[in-house]
Amino acid sequence: MDWALKKELQQLLAEEQGYYRYPPGTRTKFALVYPNSYFVGMSNLGLHIIYELLNKRGDTACERVFLPERKKIQQYENTRTPLMSVESQLPLLDFEIIGFVLSFEMDYFNLVKILELGKVRLRAEERGEKDPLVIAGGPCATFNPEPLSQVVDAFVIGEGEAVMPGLMDAYHGAKAEGLSRRETLLKLSKVPGVYVPSLYEHEYDSEGRLISIKVLPSAPEKVSRQWVKELDAYPAHTVVVTDNTEFNFYLIETARGCGRHCRFCMAGYCFRRPRNRSLEVINREVQEALKYRKRIGLMGAAISDYPEIDELCRDILGEGLSMSVASFRADSVTEELVESLASSGLKTLTIAPEAGSVRMRAVINKGIEEKHVFNTVKLGLKAGIRNFKLYIMVGLPFEEEADIEAIIDLANRVKDYMEEQGSKGTLTLSVNPFIPKPFTPFQWTPMADRKAVEQKLKHLEKSLRGRRHIVVNVESPKEAYVQGVLARGGRPVGEVLLKACAAGGSKAFKKALKESGLRAEDELYRQRGEDECFPWDRLDMGFTRNYLYQELKRAEELKPTLPCFDNCHRCGVC
Repeated sequence: MDWALKKELQQLLAEEQGYYRYPPGTRTKFALVYPNSYFVGMSNLGLHIIYELLNKRGDTACERVFLPERKKIQQYENTRTPLMSVESQLPLLDFEIIGFVLSFEMDYFNLVKILELGKVRLRAEERGEKDPLVIAGGPCATFNPEPLSQVVDAFVIGEGEAVMPGLMDAYHGAKAEGLSRRETLLKLSKVPGVYVPSLYEHEYDSEGRLISIKVLPSAPEKVSRQWVKELDAYPAHTVVVTDNTEFNFYLIETARGCGRHCRFCMAGYCFRRPRNRSLEVINREVQEALKYRKRIGLMGAAISDYPEIDELCRDILGEGLSMSVASFRADSVTEELVESLASSGLKTLTIAPEAGSVRMRAVINKGIEEKHVFNTVKLGLKAGIRNFKLYIMVGLPFEEEADIEAIIDLANRVKDYMEEQGSKGTLTLSVNPFIPKPFTPFQWTPMADRKAVEQKLKHLEKSLRGRRHIVVNVESPKEAYVQGVLARGGRPVGEVLLKACAAGGSKAFKKALKESGLRAEDELYRQRGEDECFPWDRLDMGFTRNYLYQELKRAEELKPTLPCFDNCHRCGVC
């Protein structure tokens, strides 16, 4: 045991407010793990929500665990110190349940590393009766759990508030009955929204493609996504307050889900339907935040879509607090929201047209027009904001060369407008290769060829390099294509993941893929058949497969799909 490592965790705890800690032996020990650094993880609102939910039970003591920084990992390994929790510095292996919050595919590598550092057996099938139960929830667990199905015992499908109470009740029931590990997992599988991968067999053809998923006896045919119908019953805000975090905000969730039907967006499909919290509940949380005097970070798919956003801005600023937003839409942003952000010290206003051309925005059903982009810039400049950022994707389905030129043209015209209005500020383009995701209309489409995408990215950079105060930031294509394999991968990709982790992590992924006999081209660049069996086919998000396929056809035909509205029954979720 390295006492310096233990002391560092104690120091982190000493700088926190709002954490829970119970006497040892009085409750079930639950390790809530964010598979990234403390600095990053403490800005994840989902972590705070589940932490409070579990600790408010009378039978569970939830403590947090994070991935140490790189130098600290070496220190843990060199001193053979087991990974420990923040609250009581308890070794990970000593917890009864280990629960991961999964938001990003690249954190899969960190998940494996955390289990290694915690001395926990990596493969679920190798864990015995006294080993911890490993579960995982969050967006990635909901969309496609299969790449981690060899590692994780059970997945939470949907929103944690709707699943975790039933899961914990079933676990404690199994414990009281003295059930074996296998019997416990079977009991958990009866809880709505709990997927136990060992209860399903995946069958492959001679080419290594999934052809069927066999349901073992007593397992449910489908696992349905669970979601909170009334958000006011589950306030969502920062629970543990610390300055040692990426976004030093007091986070408050205004709404959940999105009904805009952007065809590339998993959250738009898998967190449907859109739901708003009442202004009364949000204002109670603002009052709670007053004691900390931190900037309020409003969370939601599109903050500007919140129906009482202007009044909420007035309430926050009226309390002498400043504010920030996770995102907003250019077609619903208000002058008061922009002025409130400017008053709070915002230096750069971010707009997400996603594509440069009218045609490509029709393909993805973005619903934002150029007039909305320029109006947002106008509102920003009027409020005193000088800098702007555009989020753009390259490699979208049905993309043509003219669509890339349209990105360059849009950037130049936005910069022209900024200069005409007297602004010498910077326009930043944040450009990302598009990754097709499960449970979207583009789950059938190939990812664009990496070399072609790299050429397009170079062309964008070269074409805008000569323009002063335009900056092009590009996400690593190499990492995007690893994400592309993990996002839609099945159980064989999970074996590749484990092999890559044993060889050093994400940098070894391509080599591990080749050594496993899997072709990256088959995983990335193949058009899927309409009736193809997907690894996630035993999960039910509430809408039909045919609904998604028809949306793919509408994308190809450039047809729009209206946002969600009351008494709509198009997709089946409502």
